[in-house]
Amino acid sequence: MSQKGFGYAVELFKNSVEIPSPATDALCQAARDASAYIVMGLCEKLPGTNGTMYNTQLFIDRSGRILGKHQKLMPTIGERLVHTVGDAATLRTFDTEFGPISGLICGENSNLLAIFTLLAQSTRIHVSCWPHFFPPHFSKMRDVTFFACQSLAYQTKAFVISACGTIDDEMLRAHVVTPEDRAFLEDPTMCGGSTIISPAGKIIAGPMGPEEGILYADIDLEEGMRGKLVHDFAGHYNRADVFQLNVSAMTPPIYNLVPGPSPTIGSLSPMSGQPEGSAKVLEVGAGGPGDGPAVHAKGDAEPVRR
Repeated sequence: MSQKGFGYAVELFKNSVEIPSPATDALCQAARDASAYIVMGLCEKLPGTNGTMYNTQLFIDRSGRILGKHQKLMPTIGERLVHTVGDAATLRTFDTEFGPISGLICGENSNLLAIFTLLAQSTRIHVSCWPHFFPPHFSKMRDVTFFACQSLAYQTKAFVISACGTIDDEMLRAHVVTPEDRAFLEDPTMCGGSTIISPAGKIIAGPMGPEEGILYADIDLEEGMRGKLVHDFAGHYNRADVFQLNVSAMTPPIYNLVPGPSPTIGSLSPMSGQPEGSAKVLEVGAGGPGDGPAVHAKGDAEPVRR
C-alpha cells in the first residue's frame, strides 16, 4: 500500500463506527422519527481496538432498536487491505412484522451458499449493498447488480432492495489523478443502478443513475408466497436426502485468558505434604566419588542423583 493509501486507510478507520455508539444512536433516532426500518452499510470497529475493521450492515427497526448486524464474510480484492473476515454468526435474518429481512454485501450477493443460508431462514425482503463502481478492468457494476439481484430475487422469492453507493465532487477531487479516471467515474453506465426487484425477478423501481436519491415501491408480500408454491428451494422443491448445507456459526476467538489454579499459602500439597505456595530452596553440588551432581532440597533426607 502506498503512503497515500495508508493515509486513506487511517482516515477510514478514524471514521469507522462502534456498535453501539453515538453514531448508531443518531441512526436509531432517525428510524424512530421516520417510523422506518434502516439497513445501513458502514465500516465497523470493535470497541477499544485500533486496527481492524469489518464491512458491516446494521439493521435497525422502526422503533429505533438495533436488531443486529451482518459482517461481510470475505473481503474482496482491495478490501482485504483494510477489512477482516466477518463473523459467521451474522449470516442470518431478522424478524419483523412483515417477515424475516436479510442483507448481503457486494460480491456476497452472488455467493450461492450464503444466499441459500438466508433462503433457508425464509427471507422475504433482502437488502443488497454495493459500492459506487467496480475496477475499470472488471465488469460494469451497473450490469452486475441487475443480473445478480434479479437472480437472487427469483431464487429466494424475496423482494430485493439493491442500494448502490455514490461519490460526490469532493471525493472525486480527492481521488482522481488522471482525466481518464474522472471520465470513468463520471460515466453513468459504469456506476449506480439502485433498484427494487420483485420475487419474479422484475425491476419495479429504478434503476437510478450515479446520483443520490430515493426509490419507492408498493409491494405485495403474497407475490413471494405464490412464487414459493412453485419453487421453494429450501422446502418442497428440494431433496434433503440428496442435498444438505451445514453452516458453522462458531467463530473462535483469537485470544483466550485461561485461568490456572490459585494455590492457597499455607495449605498442604496432597503429593508432598509440603505447604503449597512456600518457597523450596534447591542446592546443586557434587556427590561422592563416581556420583553425578546432586540436587539437594532443603528439608529432604536424601540428595536426588542426576
